[in-house]
This record gives sequence, C-alpha cells and structure tokens, in this order.
Amino acid sequence: MASYPYQIKNFEEYQQAYNQSVVDPEGFWGNVAEHFLWRKKWDKVLEWNFKDPDIKWFQGGKMNITENCLDRHLATLGNTPAIIWEPNDPEERHRILTYRELYNKVCQFANVLKNNGVKKGDRICIYMGMIPELAIAVLACARIGAIHSVVFGGFSAQSIADRIQDAQCNLVITCDGAFRGNKDIPLKSVIDDALMACPSVKKVIVCTRTRTPISMLKGRDVWWEDEIKQVETMGNPPCSAEEMDAEDMLFILYTSGSTGKPKGVVHTCGGFMVYTNYTFVNTFQYKPGEVFFCTADIGWITGHSYILYGPLSAGATTLLFEGVPTWPDAGRLWDITDKFRVTTLYTAPTAIRSLMGFGLGPVNHKDLSSLKKLGSVGEPINEEAWHWFKDHIGKGKCPIADTWWQTETGGHMITPIAGITPEKPGYATLPLPGVQPILVDENGKEIQGNGVNGNLCIKFPWPGMLRTTYGDHERCRKTYFATYENLYFTGDGCMRDEDGYYRITGRVDDVLNVSGHRIGTAEVENAINMHAGVVESAVVGYPHDIKGQGIYAYVICDTNPSKDAELTKKDIIQTVSRIIGPIAKPDKIQFVSGLPKTRSGKIMRRILRKIAENELDNLGDTSTLLDPAVVDEIKRGRL
Repeated sequence: MASYPYQIKNFEEYQQAYNQSVVDPEGFWGNVAEHFLWRKKWDKVLEWNFKDPDIKWFQGGKMNITENCLDRHLATLGNTPAIIWEPNDPEERHRILTYRELYNKVCQFANVLKNNGVKKGDRICIYMGMIPELAIAVLACARIGAIHSVVFGGFSAQSIADRIQDAQCNLVITCDGAFRGNKDIPLKSVIDDALMACPSVKKVIVCTRTRTPISMLKGRDVWWEDEIKQVETMGNPPCSAEEMDAEDMLFILYTSGSTGKPKGVVHTCGGFMVYTNYTFVNTFQYKPGEVFFCTADIGWITGHSYILYGPLSAGATTLLFEGVPTWPDAGRLWDITDKFRVTTLYTAPTAIRSLMGFGLGPVNHKDLSSLKKLGSVGEPINEEAWHWFKDHIGKGKCPIADTWWQTETGGHMITPIAGITPEKPGYATLPLPGVQPILVDENGKEIQGNGVNGNLCIKFPWPGMLRTTYGDHERCRKTYFATYENLYFTGDGCMRDEDGYYRITGRVDDVLNVSGHRIGTAEVENAINMHAGVVESAVVGYPHDIKGQGIYAYVICDTNPSKDAELTKKDIIQTVSRIIGPIAKPDKIQFVSGLPKTRSGKIMRRILRKIAENELDNLGDTSTLLDPAVVDEIKRGRL
C-alpha cells in the first residue's frame, strides 16, 4: 500500500471531508473501508442506537485484520522493515523484522497456539515486556480469531487474576521476566501467583528474555522456543487467517472504572481496523518509508492502536522500545531518534515534563533533524511542556498533534492534523472527520456557540468505538450511554473557545489520570482499605508537576498512627502496589479522624479535592455535612 487515497492534504480537504462525514457518514466511512482487504463486502455500513447501546459497523463484512496488516503488504513491502525493536540496554543489539519475517513469525506462533488447543473465540491473556514476541503474540491471536487481552507488565498478581477471571482466559502468554530501565520484572512468578485463583487457565507459554530462574509446572507450562521448534519440525506450514465477521470481537482491554472492578472494553475487527488506520495515516500525515516511534506500552490502548494495528495496516515502519526515556540517561529517546532517523515521535506529556527536568544537556548535540512531526497522548499537554517539545525537540519546525481520545474510542477523536489544521498550545483543537462532539450542561442540554464550557459528549457513532464491556453490557450502558440521552458521555469536562477549538479540562467523574493512565478512585480506595489497620479511605487527584495528576489519599485508621506514621504509609503503599500495581500508589497519604460526609453517608470528594489542590478558601457550603468540624481538622493537617 504505497499511498492513501483518503489522506487529507490541506485544510480545505479537511473541511470537505469533515462536512461529508457529518452529512453522509455511511458514504464517508464506506468509501474509506473500500481500500482494505475484505473477503466479502459488508451488507450495511452502519446500524446503531445509543439507548441499548447497539452499534454495528460494516455488518456482514468478512475479513481478518492480520491479512490487512501483513498479507496484503508482502508483494510490495515484503523486504521493508515492519518493526524495529530497540532493547532496554543500549549495548544490546536491536532487531529489525521485515513484513515478510513478521508474517512468517506470526504464522508460526499462530500454529503454536493451535497446537496448544486455542480456537476462534478463546480469550488469551498476554503479560509480557516490550519485545517483538509481544507483537507476534497479539497478531497470532488475531490471525486465528482468538481474543487477546493484553495486561500491562507492571500490574500485580491480583490485578491479573481479576482480568483473567473476568474474561475466563484459558491460555496465558508471558516471559520469564522483563527489563525496564534498571529494573528486572519477574513476570512469570507474578503469573504463577495470579494463576492460583484462575482455574480456567490450562496452558502457559513462556518466552525467554531475562533468563531469570523460574518454576515451570509440568503439564501446564511450556517454553515458547520449544513450541516453535515443534512447528519447524512440521515444516513451518503457513497458517491461513480465520475468516472473521467485521463485528466479531478482536480484543478486550481492561480499564479502570469508577467502581472497584476493572472493566473489559471490547473492540471489534472491522471498525477498529478502519478507524486506527484512518486516524494514523491522517493525524500523523504518514508517508511511506517514514519511521514512526510511539513510546507507549502495548499493554495500553495507545500501543494497540498506534504501535501495532494502525501503523501495520498502513504498511508503516513502527518502532518498539523496551526501555524508559530516562535510562541509562535522559538522552535515550534522542539517541533512538538519531539512530533510526525517526520521522514522527509520539509520546506522553509525563515523559516530556520528566525530560524537561533534566535541562537541555541531554538534548544538545543530538541530531534530531529527521523529525518532521511530534505527537502527544494520554492527557492534555500543558503549555510549558508543549513549547519545550516544539522548540527543543521539534526545533520549531515540527507540528504537534495533541491527541485527545480514550481506550473506549479506539483511536484519535479531537486533534490537530500534523501540518494541516491549526494547532494551539494546550488545545486538542478540532474533531477528526467522522467525530461529532457536543458540549452539554449537567442536565444534558446542548451548549451552543463558542466561548463555552460543558461536559464533552459525542452524538454520533464512529467505527473505532467500544461495543460493550465484556460480560456486562449493562455496565457499558450505564457508564457511557445512560448519563445523557442518546449521547456517548466521555467523562471529560471541556471548553470550546472563541475560535471553536476544544480544550479538555479534566475528568468530571471519579477517575484519575496519572501519567496518562486512567485509574479509578474506587479501585485505589478498595486496595487501601485492604490494609489491616485501615477503617476507611477517600482518594482524589491533585496537580502534579510530572505526572499531571497525583493521588492524594485521606485515610482513617483503627488506632492513631502518629507514632509510626511513616511506617504505616509505607505499608499502605506496599498494599496498593501489590493489589493493583506500582502505577496506582498514592503520592500523599494524610491520616484523618473522619471524612466529610453528607447525612446520607456520601463522601464529599469535591471538598477533599479542593483541600488537596490547596484551594482552602473555596470549599463551598459545608453546612449540610454530618460533621462540618472534620473539614477544619483536614485543612489543618493538609500535606
């Protein structure tokens, strides 16, 4: 695929495409979808209602996403790099897989899965470090119609067990361990702990990476390398792609909810393929031969959409990085950019702010001349970080796509198109074609015009959107479609300025955005409350210089912890790390004797949030609280 007929080339084309997508969405998306490989064309582009909700795109269409990511490129791009892998240790050799090599390895591992009894519709949990085998495992699942559930390699055994139990996975793919910065992560032993509570899992395939000693259970655990050898002795037969319906499930990805239990967001084959490809090609203005570097982990949606499926379906070269931006020093991303002549760098504001803290020493004398486009993802980028990124990394010549989207949306929704549509620091700016945002007030009434604030909703379906939450459709309906009638509610507050540009102002529900990762307050509270000495807790977010949002926990203990306060805090942090993972550990823990509650027992998080943000003069009415005096005590003890 050498060119993209649906790629927008100037602002006028953007306006035309946007108008067409609103006036005739089915014609618009049907036209985009024509450019993919279908075994059978769809009967109907779209059928939908947001009430149930029930959304179907390209109904009756038959395809397989891996034929679009691999097979169709072999004739023209067989020898072109598909994946460049840069290891954690800069001294270790990098690896390059061409499209033909990747195709062969995916077929090989797909046969391994079949040999281990995997069939279409089975759920497979993948818990690995950022190595090429992770990409191979994901694509091999999709090849045979198995549903992958990738779990980020920093989650705890309890978090993995929750996800495996929810999806009833019957096979796990993992590694002996993973390298990340100066850490060795014992992936297999975490899986062993998780599986004590997961009788559905019959097989574990273990890939060698760190050579950490691990226990292998007879009859359950097998080595990746041994399984590959078996396929090789069979003469490496090709693995034909399973025919999938456009609306068949492609993957489940768990995201934090505002209740304690993570929810499995479900994406389907046809719509996700069309949408990730369209947004990748347009937002980043991808040109054949460019090197695209997204620093995310495949355990998050950004990795699914913009390391794997979006770039590979477009025949792009995508760079996979095992390590972290600050190890062995803060020049690592710039070294990689220089080494592989990276054209587009897509990273998170947290990473940018962290690198800013090291000054310009690590950037100076690095050749970043290959960069043409920059991207930001995970949370709104603050203006200072935006300018630093633009001036010092893009040398003033690279447009920045500050992309707003979610796990549930599958791909970019509101973002500048690199070099085509206007950009404004701190703003996601304009919606992509096919995306119809509106702002509503508390009662769901649309707020018209510009220079306004409201809750951000989407009023019409787009192909990449979630279809359900796995095994619990009612939860999907309640979370996204029940707040406002006939609208998808994003959970974000938003401002539309005088020019009609959108600026995301933050979550309006009980979900925190920490370093671009969404974490439910209820999930963290549940984990804190599991600590033996804790009676009750309340968690809120507060502004954090590096992470964007930090986690501030107010905790009531059964005895006065003042004597061993620091020890108790460490124990609580350890508990949260063990139950959820280190990404969810509180930054601040304040011990309190009570929490501000209404007479019906509801915790007034609004007040706690204001105290955490140090807005002590702006707490609003506290007279309706059961015990207003508790607020003064909390204010005095603020950290």
